[in-house]
Amino acid sequence: MRGPLGRDASAGGAGGGKGGDDDDAAADIIRHDRKCRDLPFLALFAAFWVAMIVNSSFGFNQGSPLRLTYGLDYKGNICGSKRGDPDLSELDVRYWLNPNQVYQSGLKNSTSDLADAKSICLMECPYPAEDGLNFVCDYPEGDIRLSVDDWIDRDYDYFEYLTPDMRNSSLQLQGPCYPIIFPSINVYWSCQFIARPSNVSLKHWQQMGGVSIDENMLIDNTIHNTINYKSSVLKRYVADIGKSWPVLIVCGGLLPLFLSLIWLAMIRYFVAGMPWITVILFNALVISVTMFFYIKAGWIGNDPLTVVIGPSDPYVSIGGREINHLQAAAVLMTVVMIIAFLTSIAIVRRILIATSTTVLKVAAKVIGEVHALIIFPVVPYFALAIIYMFWFAATLYLFSSGQVVQNDCNAECCSFDLKLGKVNCDSCCGYSVHYTPHIGIAILFHLFGCYWATQFFIACSSTVIAGSVASYYWARGEISHDIPFHTVVSSLKRLLRYSLGSVALGSLVVSSVEWVRFILKWLRRRLKGVDSTGESRLGKTVSSSSHCCLGCIDWTIKSVNRNAYIVIAVTGKGFCKASELAMGLIMNNILRIGKVNVIGDVILYLGKLCVSLSSALFAFLMLDTHKYRSAHNKISSPLFPVLLCWALGYVVAQLFFGVVETSVETIILSFCQDAEEHDGEAQYAPPLLMETLGDTSQLQRLTQGP
Repeated sequence: MRGPLGRDASAGGAGGGKGGDDDDAAADIIRHDRKCRDLPFLALFAAFWVAMIVNSSFGFNQGSPLRLTYGLDYKGNICGSKRGDPDLSELDVRYWLNPNQVYQSGLKNSTSDLADAKSICLMECPYPAEDGLNFVCDYPEGDIRLSVDDWIDRDYDYFEYLTPDMRNSSLQLQGPCYPIIFPSINVYWSCQFIARPSNVSLKHWQQMGGVSIDENMLIDNTIHNTINYKSSVLKRYVADIGKSWPVLIVCGGLLPLFLSLIWLAMIRYFVAGMPWITVILFNALVISVTMFFYIKAGWIGNDPLTVVIGPSDPYVSIGGREINHLQAAAVLMTVVMIIAFLTSIAIVRRILIATSTTVLKVAAKVIGEVHALIIFPVVPYFALAIIYMFWFAATLYLFSSGQVVQNDCNAECCSFDLKLGKVNCDSCCGYSVHYTPHIGIAILFHLFGCYWATQFFIACSSTVIAGSVASYYWARGEISHDIPFHTVVSSLKRLLRYSLGSVALGSLVVSSVEWVRFILKWLRRRLKGVDSTGESRLGKTVSSSSHCCLGCIDWTIKSVNRNAYIVIAVTGKGFCKASELAMGLIMNNILRIGKVNVIGDVILYLGKLCVSLSSALFAFLMLDTHKYRSAHNKISSPLFPVLLCWALGYVVAQLFFGVVETSVETIILSFCQDAEEHDGEAQYAPPLLMETLGDTSQLQRLTQGP
């Protein structure tokens, strides 16, 4: 009889316990009479990635990452773009020329909108003169014989070159030149007006016969609200990812790779002290990351996040959603820090008496014997690195995809058209980027594809490791000369030839459940905004219950999946059958598995968090340098890059820590199957494992011989 994880019982009794031929033993450890399983799901995975490439090509064709950072002028040009008319490559700050238009667009029941107010692109925000009146004039064209460079050198002011008609039009706030009455400051590449007019400039404007500009008008809220729209903040967050790509490579890729390898090496040579090191390091990192959030939120020190690009006015305090988000993150990290500290106190006693470290010692022994296990995760690591680089590039273009179209507005306004040489009242509507519903669907499809690919490669890595460790357990030294590299290569070949479909199915199941949870969570947030009637309460109750149930299902599926990959690696079964066999073994040995694996799982999980928190901490340090705090590389907030480095660090740690995690679970499942096949007495367990899972008589039999 052959059990789900072992060799034939007859073979185990005949040749397994006494030695036997190496080749016969090797052939009997892992089932080789396999066939390809779950092929439709492998085809689905391949088709999905073809669709991902097509979907991304849409973004590359329609998108422009500059839209995520800079605004549009009144002609529909993207500030800072070389393709504008004129060339705006050095002009990346959007400025609204007419203060009355800005003010009126912020009034309640107003028919005008700020998107339709006349705006142009400048190098920096203008400031009122201290002893006179300056103007900002429209792009030079038509009868204005100035180059763009000359226009910039003159501080955008060619009022003295205007004809009498042009001057009269300008004094009516119809251009082509407009007075600088209110100071402005660069807030995320848009000139935020400050409701503090210059008395000198206002006096000169009145003396010239200009139309009335109320010095008490509040014109700062309109632009401030536009800059802080949820969609505008999201665009800036996505743009931060593109600007901080060196940080992502170093802190999200290279650093966690280095730290994970160090952790595996320490598990190999210093396993007894790793639980203590992990717990202490975890608490130190949580405190450090929390303090950085407090600093950037402005609650500690004098180095808070600033929304201003370049020099700021010390008398002006401007906030934004980014600061609020950092403050919320600081509060959340405080809660995490308290929970981490209390949890550490709770598990200290468990670490002292836990026997699970013995299982970690067995895993360390396996890593020492099967040397390729430490190196193998580098293969899925580089595969994911290539996918992530493509995915991030496509993300920037998808989020910025859309069509620049003129607004359909009812505003009645006139401005001087330099090309026509007269005041034009026919087209004063501004331009906006038009996003169609299918763009949102394309983005969700893109996000799901990344998650599925991540789960797929993590599952592939677990399956290869499980096959190698199972060979180690069931060989019991009989194929020791083949163990260091051959078992890993053989396990990889079996995966590529027979089991990719099963892995694709397993990763799809996990990804689907996660996304259903995400959608339900979004629906719960939407329900919070409805009135508190009986029906809405019922809806909230149903939503909360379903979310909780899906959370339990998700945890169960992930747990079963990990063990299903072990069964797939050893037996070559399809995913569904392997899940059934894995569940049977787990339920039959639930007490034994829980006894040895709880604290071990906690230590491994804390180890992953240590790597990911280290990535987040170093990301904070890199983003706090001058490069990312000024000029064009200035990021709106360190929040997204830090969270992304944390996520990437966790994925990398999961790949490498999976060596220990999968080794432990494979050894435990193999031991359970071994005991079931031999009437409760495991025949192939190493003596070190028997200290934890076996009894004294079995340990004496294994150490002293028959």
